[in-house]
Amino acid sequence: MAVVDPRFVGHLHALRLALTDPRFPAAAVPGALTVQPAARAALDRAAGRIPVGAGTAHLTDVLTDTLTEALDRADVGLHRVEPGSLVATLALTPAQREEAREAVAAVDEEAVRLRTAVKSRDGFFTTFFISPYSRYLARWCARRGLTPNQVTTASLITALIAAGCAATGTRGGFVAAGVLLLLSFVLDCTDGQLARYSLQYSTLGAWLDATFDRAKEYAYYAGLALGAARGGDDVWALALGAMILQTCRHVVDFAFNEGSDFEGGDGGAGPAVGLSDRLDRVGWTVWARRMIVLPIGERWAMIAVLTALTTPRIVFSVLLVGCALAACYTTAGRVLRSRSRRARRTDRAARALADLADYGPLVELLTGGGRGRASTGSLLAPVMAFLSSAVLLVWVISQPDPASWLTVGVAVCSALLAAAALARPLKGALDWLVPPFFRAGEYLLVLVLAARADAHGALPAAFGLVAAVAYHHYDTVYRIRGGAGAPPRWLVRATGGYEGRILVVTVLAALLPATGFTIALTALAGVLALLVLAESIRFWVAAHNHGAPAVHDEGEPA
Repeated sequence: MAVVDPRFVGHLHALRLALTDPRFPAAAVPGALTVQPAARAALDRAAGRIPVGAGTAHLTDVLTDTLTEALDRADVGLHRVEPGSLVATLALTPAQREEAREAVAAVDEEAVRLRTAVKSRDGFFTTFFISPYSRYLARWCARRGLTPNQVTTASLITALIAAGCAATGTRGGFVAAGVLLLLSFVLDCTDGQLARYSLQYSTLGAWLDATFDRAKEYAYYAGLALGAARGGDDVWALALGAMILQTCRHVVDFAFNEGSDFEGGDGGAGPAVGLSDRLDRVGWTVWARRMIVLPIGERWAMIAVLTALTTPRIVFSVLLVGCALAACYTTAGRVLRSRSRRARRTDRAARALADLADYGPLVELLTGGGRGRASTGSLLAPVMAFLSSAVLLVWVISQPDPASWLTVGVAVCSALLAAAALARPLKGALDWLVPPFFRAGEYLLVLVLAARADAHGALPAAFGLVAAVAYHHYDTVYRIRGGAGAPPRWLVRATGGYEGRILVVTVLAALLPATGFTIALTALAGVLALLVLAESIRFWVAAHNHGAPAVHDEGEPA
């Protein structure tokens, strides 16, 4: 429902921002107000306080005062639109109306609309090499009735074709793959700019954009590995390592952000935050720090250029070094920031971290759902999570033959340590490290066991298994971000959880010969992929059909 004062004077896009942006339950500019169904009851209550029989003049007077202020006090998530250089005002006299119209004519509305279609905080490569022309492509798409989801799908198809070109293993195929990967990234930027330009936001669109980004990058890794194999070079271990490192980087970002909701403030900024804030006031350091974390624009540009000019082995080697340095930089900064906080996490943040940990029925049985008393300063949870992964990894790496029943026993010990990590609510300063430790331990275990198996195809099968499990973890994040919470417990139990999957993989390695282990990994990857994909698609399509609220375009984490 929208209410507009007849005395409103301003740009059409300013009015559009207030009345048609679906991301907010309620939004307002001077003279205009809109509410989504979630805020309709609050508007009804505010309107009900207007005296019966009030004249038109009185109703327009209360439009931006009584109704807007009432919604603000009702805490319904009212968004007060900042028009910026656009004009949005109430003209109470003819002179004010004429002055406002002159102000409207003095501003190029279309130029402002194009400029604001680009994210204000983006990577160096995206800002200076993609957005200057992709915004015009977004406008072209809008004028032809294309939707952001259609552009997102086109980006996915382009990236899959690029992966197919890389899989040919020829120099021409590698050059074409690099060019197509860059084109896919242009389309990836265009879909978000189209959404902001035309205000076409949706929960389904945000999920597709985020999910397809991961599918594009990891499919390209597989294409490079297949292309290298055609040339006699086996780089599947490097491809899987790159996927693991990139996924773990994202898990660090997700866990830190989802766990950054504290009760009673943050306990002070601390020297690390103070230094960061000072650096933000120095222009060149902002761009340098954004490039250091190797965001998607810089990362894909590097992959595309190296693919066209070098070999897959060099591509993965440089990618692993760059992502490892970026991971060390971002994680160290977040640890320093976390140590400066003394407040407790909210129950919602602790629940989100527990959901990101993806514990299964065994840990659930041992911990009783983590109902112990939380301790803000305790390092028990991250230490136990680290040991849960480190003990198992050190064992399988150090053993001449890790495919043994002793490894299964160590995996049981790892599961017990995981239960100790989750025995209390995750409200400690560094408890956001628990999910990344679990992810690294699980993914690397599969990599090591597959690499040590003397069978052709073990590493590609492990790549598929990690991809399926990683999709489940990404899906968990996007559900939490969308406000729906974690996937249903039946799905988490069916996938085994962190400890269940490591036990299954170690038992399969101990029980089966190398060839049988490869077949089992392939089958397990297929079953998990079908299970999590089916439930994920069902959930997101149902959420879209039931009118789930649109979400903000947060982009890829560092």
